[in-house]
Amino acid sequence: MTRTLKCLLLLLLLPLGAQAGPELNIGGLYNYIDSGKSTLLKRVRNGGDTTAFVKISAAELVYDEQGNAREVSLETLPLDQRALLVSPARLIVPARGLQSVRFLYRGKRAQERYFRVRFIPVLPEVDDGFAMDQAQADAYRDSLKAGVTVLAGYGSILFVRPDEPHYATRTSTHAGTLSVANEGNAAVVLDHFRICKIADQQCGPAAKHHVLPGRTRQIEGQPGDVFQFELQEGAQRQQMRVQG
Repeated sequence: MTRTLKCLLLLLLLPLGAQAGPELNIGGLYNYIDSGKSTLLKRVRNGGDTTAFVKISAAELVYDEQGNAREVSLETLPLDQRALLVSPARLIVPARGLQSVRFLYRGKRAQERYFRVRFIPVLPEVDDGFAMDQAQADAYRDSLKAGVTVLAGYGSILFVRPDEPHYATRTSTHAGTLSVANEGNAAVVLDHFRICKIADQQCGPAAKHHVLPGRTRQIEGQPGDVFQFELQEGAQRQQMRVQG
């Protein structure tokens, strides 16, 4: 192996942590505002070696009869017409530090509603809400030039429960396929979901699924497979084991 090829392999094997720049961690990708509550505090951590400047945006997810979602941006609405407020809309998270953002829901709750919240690290500019002058913005950009920096953003889904949630979940199997029908008015969660082979008790990787109200979710397996998961209906937890 030539020396040039060895150097190239070393560069490819360098851990991402060696790169300069912010590294966001927004915690859970799914968050819930339960009935009787209107606020939620979410922590945003920066595991990188550079301050993170983060813009936060929110959009409502509206589902049609086929279960397809479209996004309705909240930023285009007047402030008093926004069902969900995110405060602050700009975060400055120090290296190896954390900051908090608060969700305030003030809309109607006759039915469950859903929002996508995005956390996007940016290079700050003058007059973009971060209260930085040109010299400070230039200094921040220069600090990132020492390494290869990827400003990766993250999105989370916020579920806002209705005022009076009720749950009615039905499970059935046919030819190795699991069907989970949600006949209630709030989403149910299939957490730590795994498909296991009954013969050798080997299980696949764990996953997390949501079943929206009025919907049926089908998960394909093989005849004889065992579906293991924790059924979450609001605060209620039930360990489930269903054989296909």
